[in-house]
Amino acid sequence: MATYLYRLGRFCFRRRRAVLAVWIAVLIAVGGAAGAFAGKTSDEFTVPGTEAQSTLDRIKDTFPAQGHGSAQVVFAAPAPGGATAPGAAAAVGEAVERIARVPGVAAVPDPYATGAVSPDGRVTIALVSFDHKLAEVTDQQREAVKAAAEPARAAGLDVAFGGDAYNKLAQIEGASESIGLVVAGVVLVITLGTLVAAGLPLLTALVGVGVAMAGLLALTGSFQIITTAPVLALMVGLAVGIDYALFILFRTRRHLDEGLEPEEAAARATATAGSAVVFAGLTVVVALAGLAVAGVPFLTVMGLAASAAVVVAVLVAITLLPAVLGFVGRGIDRLPVWKRALRTNGRTTTGERWARFVVRRPLPVLLVGLAGLGAMAVPAASLDLGLPGGGSQAVGTDARKAYDLVSGSFGPGFNAPLVVVVDAHGAPRPEQAVQGVAAELQTLKGVRTLLPPQADQSGRTALVPVIPTTGPDDADTKALVNEIRDQRDRLKSATGADIAVTGTTAANIDVSTKLGQALPPFVAVIVGIALVLLALAFRSVLVPLKAVLGFLLSIGASLGAVVAVYQWGWLDGLIDVPKVGPVVSFVPILLIGVLFGLAMDYELFLVSGMKEQHVHGKAPREAVVGGVKGGARVVTAAALIMVAVFGAFVFGHDPIVQPIGFALAVGVLVDAFVVRMALVPAAMALFGRAAWWFPRPLEKVVPKVDMEGEQLIARLEERSAKEPVAV
Repeated sequence: MATYLYRLGRFCFRRRRAVLAVWIAVLIAVGGAAGAFAGKTSDEFTVPGTEAQSTLDRIKDTFPAQGHGSAQVVFAAPAPGGATAPGAAAAVGEAVERIARVPGVAAVPDPYATGAVSPDGRVTIALVSFDHKLAEVTDQQREAVKAAAEPARAAGLDVAFGGDAYNKLAQIEGASESIGLVVAGVVLVITLGTLVAAGLPLLTALVGVGVAMAGLLALTGSFQIITTAPVLALMVGLAVGIDYALFILFRTRRHLDEGLEPEEAAARATATAGSAVVFAGLTVVVALAGLAVAGVPFLTVMGLAASAAVVVAVLVAITLLPAVLGFVGRGIDRLPVWKRALRTNGRTTTGERWARFVVRRPLPVLLVGLAGLGAMAVPAASLDLGLPGGGSQAVGTDARKAYDLVSGSFGPGFNAPLVVVVDAHGAPRPEQAVQGVAAELQTLKGVRTLLPPQADQSGRTALVPVIPTTGPDDADTKALVNEIRDQRDRLKSATGADIAVTGTTAANIDVSTKLGQALPPFVAVIVGIALVLLALAFRSVLVPLKAVLGFLLSIGASLGAVVAVYQWGWLDGLIDVPKVGPVVSFVPILLIGVLFGLAMDYELFLVSGMKEQHVHGKAPREAVVGGVKGGARVVTAAALIMVAVFGAFVFGHDPIVQPIGFALAVGVLVDAFVVRMALVPAAMALFGRAAWWFPRPLEKVVPKVDMEGEQLIARLEERSAKEPVAV
């Protein structure tokens, strides 16, 4: 692979104008496609095959409103009884009539006729049903509904808008990306020393992200893409795009310092560091694509979207970057910020001092690191999963205000309605069967009240709305859903009717359960992939095992931090968590997929340096020191950049993106600085020569991956001794 990448790097350097023109053309073409074909992303987290979703699919023709978008319009008076005063009631009635005339609104029942008034008479709720799916509700319709409520506002009532139609999630916030880019730029300047060198990774990463994001947006017109997918693709694409370019650029600078010409330096860097980039990118892509193992369509889309961003980042790093280096040449050192020493010979770097400290005391370092990560992982045992709703929105938003008003005035269960579908086709007296089921449901623990059943024209299928005593995120609500389902056989025997539980709350519970069940097999797949890829890269048994154990430690520590902050409420005030409660259900599996690939990046760049030192005859501990010395600076910079990019999203207010950014930032921080920079060199020092043992039968079967370009460099040096002939 190194030989092919060497030729590719040299070709791109020499044909830099053509390569740059191709990438500009691709960016323009994909951007044009995005402008022409872009559609809307979806906020619906559905999982086919779950009881809630299957039931909803079954009744969508009989009760079409169940599959359509809905909203809550909450009218609140300043004082108790104010919403029932004649003037307020008239204003609410006028607002409801105007909302009903908004195009796309199917129905808005009179809240006074349906009894949707709080016990103290201060709050009333109008339930808005649209005549199409939630994904088809437009921003114009949402704004029109808001405008139609003006008579109530004019009468002195506070009006808030909630429900599915107003729970907007995963919005890309320009401020988050800007913060990450600024911090990344500062790290690059400090690491590389010149503004020109620091600008190259940012430039190429932005090109890659632009192509990936435009391509993804172009697909939204033809495919249902979850809103979170572009945000994840942006987050991952930006981080790996900067890091991959940094790895190659760092190696190019080293070759220039050794006296190579710019073309040769760029070609060799593309061959050596580029090989590691390709291999690392492959691990990220495989891990993200492996999210399909969960069997959750929206998660598969997220994984594939982020994978595409990584593929583009790799292609940019091994083609566009060498071409740009062709334009820059030795001007890479222009606009210096600080004076950089050309060679480190004779000086002891910080990385070398740290490495020698670790290899002199490998066991204490290992034990302290394991104890610290173990302590961080303790909260992960209490992990509770859920999906965000109105209560997870930022304080002050309409959706959060509506949620709090309903919860405070009616009870938390009114934000978590369940829909029990009663199929009485097999019952001798369908109407009595429905009433019998309703009577039994009313006796269950955790049920606050039942709303009047709604039957179809035949009277043999009915919807029974169940209001729990607890909110949508509460464990007791999940227990109630399971209890109702457990009563299925008993109710069938007693009434002759079949039941099923659906509705948004039940669907969210089912999605979270499904994702929780998918975690063990997904981890098993990831571990298997890691063992195979690392055995292929390093031809070792202990190195892959150590890498996998380190990865699992990083996952445990980062999940523990997520639980402590988002589920337990630690660091409240420092991190603006909209609502403490269950962790977003797909954060753990997404964290595992993304962090696996990133952790393998650092493993490859550090351990490949150790292997290179070992192959050149260094003693085991000296090889560890040499590997850390050569890779510490670039790995530190890469990790800080990723932490900055991911961490910037923590300062947003999106209930999905915020915990994802936090989990990835903590995961990268722990994995890079504790696992890879401390535990890995300590373990390698303890392993000694055994670290590179590989069974002889496998030696013949496993292909050799010349990731560090040892064979290539040997051939180049041999040929240069005879004549300067390019490969």
